[in-house]
Amino acid sequence: MTLHFIAKDPETNGDHCPTVWFDDMTQEFVIQGWKADEALRLKCLESGPIPDNEAVVRLPARMIDVLRKVIEVADRSPVH
Repeated sequence: MTLHFIAKDPETNGDHCPTVWFDDMTQEFVIQGWKADEALRLKCLESGPIPDNEAVVRLPARMIDVLRKVIEVADRSPVH
């Protein structure tokens, strides 16, 4: 696995904050975010089931530049 750290939420203190990585071997975005509360989870279920091995997480909109950066890293990945 080659996991590339992209960035943490720029407006947190560095602990317990949303973080984004890219794994160029599996071609996956790896996201650490805040767990969805029950109301959000139920709203998401309106679109279909959430398997036990998946989760709904939230990222603040202020991380849009981080998401753009991880997409750029994925585009440059030699595997895809």
